[in-house]
Parts: sequence; C-alpha cells; structure tokens
Amino acid sequence: MTDFSDPRPPLPEWILDAYDVLCTHSFNSAANEDIQSIPREEAIEVLCSSDELALEPEDATHAVSRLIERGYFYEVDGELRVTIPED
Repeated sequence: MTDFSDPRPPLPEWILDAYDVLCTHSFNSAANEDIQSIPREEAIEVLCSSDELALEPEDATHAVSRLIERGYFYEVDGELRVTIPED
C-alpha cells in the first residue's frame, strides 16, 4: 500500500517488505545514537535467512540496491543507515 505522504518513490511490495525486515534488525550506532543502521553484509544475510522473505542472495542484493537508490537507506563505510523522511 502506497503512503502518499511519503516523498520517496514507490517500490514493489516485496522490496518494501525487505525494508521493514531490515528496519527491525537495525540498531542505533554507538557514534550516532539517533541513527538506525545495519552493516550491508549483515543486511544481505538477514534478508536471505528471514522466514518472512527467504530471498536468494542476488534478490537480497537487488533489494538493498533499490532501497539505497530510492532513498530508504544511505550507505556510509559499508553500513546502511535508515533515512527518516521529513514530515
């Protein structure tokens, strides 16, 4: 379901499901307590091992790439950080 108040471009439902899974597995980094993040390699592993998704590595990599391209995450030194849309 598309949230029309979200300024980010829409993605297929399965990639949004991957985003939700990654957000639940992200943590607040020690350096930036207000930023949720997950290492990129760990994100791929989480998506491949999740019972909800059970993605192949290529699909997990594609989902992560699309989430970065569309602004759901941004990457810093191999760490995916959750982008919080402005109101």
